[in-house]
Amino acid sequence: MANTSDIRNGLCIKHNGKLFQVIEFQHVKPGKGPAFVRTKMRQIETGKVLDNTFSAGHKIEIVRIENREYQYLYQEGEEYVFMNNETYEQVNIPSKMIEKPLFLQEGMICNILFHAEEEMALVVELPMYIISKITYTEPGVKGDTATNTMKPATIATGAEVRVPLFVDNGEIIKIDTRTGIYVERVKNK
Repeated sequence: MANTSDIRNGLCIKHNGKLFQVIEFQHVKPGKGPAFVRTKMRQIETGKVLDNTFSAGHKIEIVRIENREYQYLYQEGEEYVFMNNETYEQVNIPSKMIEKPLFLQEGMICNILFHAEEEMALVVELPMYIISKITYTEPGVKGDTATNTMKPATIATGAEVRVPLFVDNGEIIKIDTRTGIYVERVKNK
Protein backbone atom coordinates (compact mmCIF):
# COMPACT_ATOMS: atom_id res chain seq x y z
CA MET A 1 0.00 0.00 0.00
CA ALA A 2 1.21 3.45 -0.91
CA ASN A 3 0.06 6.82 0.36
CA THR A 4 -0.70 10.24 -1.12
CA SER A 5 2.97 11.25 -1.31
CA ASP A 6 3.37 8.64 -4.10
CA ILE A 7 0.71 10.25 -6.36
CA ARG A 8 2.06 11.43 -9.73
CA ASN A 9 0.70 12.05 -13.23
CA GLY A 10 -0.08 8.83 -15.12
CA LEU A 11 -0.29 6.71 -11.95
CA CYS A 12 -3.07 4.09 -11.96
CA ILE A 13 -4.88 3.47 -8.70
CA LYS A 14 -7.85 1.47 -7.49
CA HIS A 15 -10.40 3.83 -5.91
CA ASN A 16 -13.90 2.77 -4.77
CA GLY A 17 -13.43 -0.57 -6.57
CA LYS A 18 -12.70 1.03 -9.96
CA LEU A 19 -9.49 1.75 -11.85
CA PHE A 20 -8.45 5.39 -12.28
CA GLN A 21 -5.48 7.10 -13.91
CA VAL A 22 -4.24 10.36 -12.35
CA ILE A 23 -4.33 13.16 -14.93
CA GLU A 24 -3.13 15.95 -12.65
CA PHE A 25 -2.56 16.48 -8.95
CA GLN A 26 -1.67 19.24 -6.51
CA HIS A 27 -0.33 18.96 -2.96
CA VAL A 28 -2.01 21.66 -0.84
CA LYS A 29 -0.84 22.73 2.60
CA PRO A 30 -3.22 25.41 3.84
CA GLY A 31 -2.19 27.74 6.65
CA LYS A 32 -4.90 26.29 8.83
CA GLY A 33 -5.85 22.61 8.94
CA PRO A 34 -4.25 19.44 7.59
CA ALA A 35 -2.56 19.09 4.20
CA PHE A 36 -4.35 17.32 1.34
CA VAL A 37 -3.87 16.25 -2.28
CA ARG A 38 -6.30 17.51 -4.91
CA THR A 39 -6.47 15.18 -7.94
CA LYS A 40 -8.15 14.95 -11.31
CA MET A 41 -8.53 11.30 -12.32
CA ARG A 42 -9.92 9.54 -15.42
CA GLN A 43 -11.87 6.32 -14.89
CA ILE A 44 -10.26 3.80 -17.21
CA GLU A 45 -13.39 1.83 -18.16
CA THR A 46 -15.64 4.79 -19.00
CA GLY A 47 -13.21 7.68 -19.60
CA LYS A 48 -15.10 9.96 -17.19
CA VAL A 49 -13.00 12.53 -15.34
CA LEU A 50 -13.43 12.79 -11.57
CA ASP A 51 -12.13 15.44 -9.18
CA ASN A 52 -11.15 13.93 -5.84
CA THR A 53 -9.40 15.15 -2.70
CA PHE A 54 -7.31 12.82 -0.53
CA SER A 55 -6.20 13.82 2.98
CA ALA A 56 -2.42 13.73 3.53
CA GLY A 57 -1.18 10.23 4.35
CA HIS A 58 -4.32 8.54 2.95
CA LYS A 59 -3.54 4.97 1.82
CA ILE A 60 -4.00 4.29 -1.89
CA GLU A 61 -3.78 1.04 -3.84
CA ILE A 62 -1.48 1.37 -6.84
CA VAL A 63 -2.27 -0.80 -9.86
CA ARG A 64 0.66 -1.75 -12.06
CA ILE A 65 -0.05 -1.15 -15.73
CA GLU A 66 2.07 -1.70 -18.81
CA ASN A 67 1.98 0.31 -22.01
CA ARG A 68 2.51 -1.93 -25.06
CA GLU A 69 2.61 -1.16 -28.77
CA TYR A 70 0.19 -3.09 -30.95
CA GLN A 71 -0.66 -2.83 -34.64
CA TYR A 72 -4.30 -2.53 -35.69
CA LEU A 73 -5.22 -5.26 -38.19
CA TYR A 74 -8.98 -5.33 -38.86
CA GLN A 75 -12.48 -5.08 -37.41
CA GLU A 76 -14.38 -8.25 -36.55
CA GLY A 77 -18.01 -7.42 -35.69
CA GLU A 78 -18.00 -5.13 -32.63
CA GLU A 79 -14.37 -5.96 -31.81
CA TYR A 80 -11.08 -4.72 -33.23
CA VAL A 81 -8.12 -7.06 -33.72
CA PHE A 82 -4.63 -5.85 -32.73
CA MET A 83 -1.29 -7.67 -33.06
CA ASN A 84 1.88 -7.42 -30.97
CA ASN A 85 4.70 -6.90 -33.52
CA GLU A 86 7.26 -8.71 -31.34
CA THR A 87 5.36 -11.87 -30.38
CA TYR A 88 2.71 -11.81 -33.18
CA GLU A 89 0.10 -12.45 -30.47
CA GLN A 90 -3.33 -11.13 -31.47
CA VAL A 91 -5.83 -9.60 -29.09
CA ASN A 92 -9.50 -8.64 -29.65
CA ILE A 93 -10.55 -5.32 -28.13
CA PRO A 94 -14.22 -4.26 -27.82
CA SER A 95 -15.10 -0.92 -29.41
CA LYS A 96 -16.05 0.63 -26.03
CA MET A 97 -12.38 0.48 -24.98
CA ILE A 98 -11.31 2.69 -27.91
CA GLU A 99 -12.12 6.36 -27.53
CA LYS A 100 -12.53 7.16 -31.25
CA PRO A 101 -12.58 3.85 -33.18
CA LEU A 102 -13.55 5.56 -36.46
CA PHE A 103 -10.04 7.03 -36.68
CA LEU A 104 -8.40 3.57 -36.76
CA GLN A 105 -6.53 2.79 -39.98
CA GLU A 106 -5.23 -0.65 -40.95
CA GLY A 107 -1.58 -1.02 -39.99
CA MET A 108 -1.73 1.85 -37.45
CA ILE A 109 0.49 1.44 -34.37
CA CYS A 110 -1.47 2.06 -31.14
CA ASN A 111 -0.58 1.90 -27.44
CA ILE A 112 -2.65 -0.47 -25.33
CA LEU A 113 -2.62 -0.18 -21.54
CA PHE A 114 -2.63 -3.60 -19.84
CA HIS A 115 -3.36 -4.45 -16.21
CA ALA A 116 0.01 -6.15 -15.47
CA GLU A 117 -1.19 -8.66 -12.85
CA GLU A 118 -4.32 -9.77 -14.71
CA GLU A 119 -2.94 -9.43 -18.29
CA MET A 120 -6.15 -7.63 -19.21
CA ALA A 121 -6.37 -4.84 -21.80
CA LEU A 122 -7.75 -1.64 -20.26
CA VAL A 123 -7.72 1.08 -22.89
CA VAL A 124 -6.43 1.73 -26.43
CA GLU A 125 -4.64 5.02 -27.11
CA LEU A 126 -4.50 6.11 -30.75
CA PRO A 127 -1.58 8.14 -32.13
CA MET A 128 -1.96 11.89 -31.55
CA TYR A 129 -2.41 12.62 -35.28
CA ILE A 130 -3.55 10.64 -38.31
CA ILE A 131 -3.24 11.47 -41.98
CA SER A 132 -6.19 10.52 -44.15
CA LYS A 133 -7.72 11.24 -47.54
CA ILE A 134 -11.06 13.04 -47.87
CA THR A 135 -13.56 10.78 -49.65
CA TYR A 136 -16.47 13.23 -49.71
CA THR A 137 -17.10 16.89 -49.01
CA GLU A 138 -19.06 19.65 -50.67
CA PRO A 139 -16.99 21.45 -53.31
CA GLY A 140 -15.08 24.52 -52.23
CA VAL A 141 -15.39 27.90 -53.90
CA LYS A 142 -12.36 29.93 -54.95
CA GLY A 143 -11.72 32.69 -52.44
CA ASP A 144 -13.17 30.82 -49.45
CA THR A 145 -9.98 31.20 -47.42
CA ALA A 146 -10.74 34.47 -45.64
CA THR A 147 -13.32 33.20 -43.16
CA ASN A 148 -12.98 30.62 -40.43
CA THR A 149 -16.08 28.71 -41.57
CA MET A 150 -16.01 24.90 -41.50
CA LYS A 151 -17.91 22.25 -43.48
CA PRO A 152 -18.37 18.50 -42.87
CA ALA A 153 -16.10 16.03 -44.67
CA THR A 154 -15.88 12.24 -44.64
CA ILE A 155 -12.40 10.69 -44.51
CA ALA A 156 -11.21 7.28 -45.76
CA THR A 157 -11.87 5.59 -42.39
CA GLY A 158 -15.54 6.66 -42.48
CA ALA A 159 -15.24 9.29 -39.73
CA GLU A 160 -16.74 12.71 -40.27
CA VAL A 161 -14.63 15.78 -39.45
CA ARG A 162 -15.07 19.49 -39.99
CA VAL A 163 -12.69 21.12 -42.47
CA PRO A 164 -12.25 24.66 -43.86
CA LEU A 165 -14.25 25.60 -46.95
CA PHE A 166 -11.21 25.53 -49.27
CA VAL A 167 -10.50 21.79 -48.71
CA ASP A 168 -11.77 19.54 -51.55
CA ASN A 169 -12.40 15.84 -52.29
CA GLY A 170 -9.27 13.74 -52.65
CA GLU A 171 -7.06 16.01 -50.55
CA ILE A 172 -4.99 14.53 -47.75
CA ILE A 173 -5.40 16.11 -44.32
CA LYS A 174 -3.94 15.77 -40.82
CA ILE A 175 -6.43 15.24 -37.95
CA ASP A 176 -5.95 15.45 -34.18
CA THR A 177 -7.38 12.14 -32.87
CA ARG A 178 -7.95 13.44 -29.33
CA THR A 179 -10.38 16.15 -30.48
CA GLY A 180 -11.30 15.05 -34.02
CA ILE A 181 -10.31 18.49 -35.32
CA TYR A 182 -8.70 19.25 -38.69
CA VAL A 183 -5.09 20.41 -38.26
CA GLU A 184 -3.74 21.04 -41.77
CA ARG A 185 -3.56 19.90 -45.38
CA VAL A 186 -0.73 17.53 -46.22
CA LYS A 187 1.15 18.06 -49.46
CA ASN A 188 1.07 15.10 -51.87
CA LYS A 189 4.48 13.51 -52.29
